[in-house]
Amino acid sequence: MTIDIHTLPESERGTCPTELGFGNHFSDHLFTQRYDEGKGWHDAAIKPFHNLTLHPAASVLHYGQEIFEGLKAYRRADGGVNLFRPEQNALRFNRSAQRMVMPEVDISFHVEAIRQLVEIDDSWVPNQEGASLYIRPAMIATTPRLGLGAATSYLHFVMAGPVGPYFKEGFNPVSVYVSDTCRRAVKGGVGEAKTGGNYAASLYMSEQAAAKGFTQVLWLDAVEGRFIEEVGAMNICFVYDNQRIVTPTLTGSILAGITRDSILTLAPTLGYEIVEERLDINTVMNDIGTGKITEVFGCGTAAVISPVGRLCYRDADHTVNNMQAGPVAKRLFDELTAIQYGRGGDSFGWVVEV
Repeated sequence: MTIDIHTLPESERGTCPTELGFGNHFSDHLFTQRYDEGKGWHDAAIKPFHNLTLHPAASVLHYGQEIFEGLKAYRRADGGVNLFRPEQNALRFNRSAQRMVMPEVDISFHVEAIRQLVEIDDSWVPNQEGASLYIRPAMIATTPRLGLGAATSYLHFVMAGPVGPYFKEGFNPVSVYVSDTCRRAVKGGVGEAKTGGNYAASLYMSEQAAAKGFTQVLWLDAVEGRFIEEVGAMNICFVYDNQRIVTPTLTGSILAGITRDSILTLAPTLGYEIVEERLDINTVMNDIGTGKITEVFGCGTAAVISPVGRLCYRDADHTVNNMQAGPVAKRLFDELTAIQYGRGGDSFGWVVEV
């Protein structure tokens, strides 16, 4: 299948703004393709950015049958552009599709569509330090039917937009509130799928935490309410004695992060020990208090690595590393972003040049 391409004339194209937030600017073009049962994927196209038209009974609007992904394009010093592990995002996109009973996409075609979209909108890849082009693939169920059941028609689309740092604090440590009542996801549910319901479920507690002055929420497991899972929309890591990096093992309710996987692969080459295990919140709070835990950080595509300087659990505050970013998080951030932006070697074969 080929991609039908219709681009805007240069005179009608927008420009990448210099003041960047996160997710509030969008580039000039949009990739779309449609799926119909019995026909498969068809009508792949890159066209000028446009609104979508949906029937009011479209399944996505009533039963939440949708998935999405997030990855970035990075401007190199030589002016070129890098994608970071796009095939892994595509594989996870398909795993989410399987869980939500949606059609899978062809991995190579999906990545090529992203590459072509970024190439067409190259001028939207920012040059600023720490900025990038955020890319959002998504799939929604479009069958106009109110009966509950898997849809038979779908829209797959990819949009992009320039972004700055995800958190206004930048690489400075953030404050995290541990939710002791609300839960994000349960094992056996859709926690490991990247679907909107997981994120909608987090908003109630996230808004309460924000009102108390916290940046993110740390989620505990839904069965016993004591095992650490994710922080906000990121995976989380705890550093013991400046050397051992411990992260919750994937249980089916935790998203398998691409950045998490990259850290687990990269860290041992830098001399750090990696441990994946279930982490009891009470043990972790005690280990922060005794100084065994020397750093805490979240990791994900949007923020890459975000140091955590304060955790509040049951109204008790626990400060990590005097609210300072630690050397392990900083080194991992520097090494990972060096690969992404092409400032360092890519011995893992993670980078795809546009």
